[in-house]
Amino acid sequence: MRVCVWDLSEGRSAVTDSLHTGSVGFCQCSLLESRLGSTLLAHPTQHMEEVSVVEMSSWTQVCSLKPDSNLGMLMSMKMWQADSGPVLCAGYEDGSVVLWDVSHRRPFSLLKVHPEPVMSLDVDVCRQKGISGSSENILQSWRLDNQQSLQMHDSIQMTNPGVSQLRIRADGKILASAGWDNNIRVFGWKKLKPLAVLQHHTDMVNSVAFSDHQDPTQRLLAAGSKDQRISVWSIYSES
Repeated sequence: MRVCVWDLSEGRSAVTDSLHTGSVGFCQCSLLESRLGSTLLAHPTQHMEEVSVVEMSSWTQVCSLKPDSNLGMLMSMKMWQADSGPVLCAGYEDGSVVLWDVSHRRPFSLLKVHPEPVMSLDVDVCRQKGISGSSENILQSWRLDNQQSLQMHDSIQMTNPGVSQLRIRADGKILASAGWDNNIRVFGWKKLKPLAVLQHHTDMVNSVAFSDHQDPTQRLLAAGSKDQRISVWSIYSES
């Protein structure tokens, strides 16, 4: 029930600060370094449907975001900086995705995306497009129009159900999924074209992450699995 801050400089590995959240759910936090130099952290709370946004230097709460209707437990989220201020996209247990105006503490839009809980989501801010997955075998993409309204866009059916995490690479070219079937899947992000199935793990894959290396030939994909292994891949790394 805590978020910890670690000092990793000069070989250190010490916890320098922590925040008690009260949350025992599945949702991961989301971090945003704002244009003013401050860092915002969005985290789940002991109230399972609520998001709390705090300023990290003092742990001062900026706002609390809670849907008016019962959407169930908060499952996944991502926060980013828009022209109008911080925006947060959150996925809920009933399969809904809500786009939140953090500055004004109100929802821009709500869209029912899946019949099952939204296990993971990611957003391509440049293209104003997002992607979400659940315990079913469908990945669903959706768009944000100029009025910050969510609209269904495209979908792709996978061989096996269950997605733990989705990540869009920073260059907007490929998407990776962490599957309950022990596999990592790679898709072309523009048209959700299947590109590769990476088979290595012997249990469900829980997380995927891309490196943000400036050299396109050095970009890597890492995956963590319930089999207690982390795999690192060099895939589609050419510019």
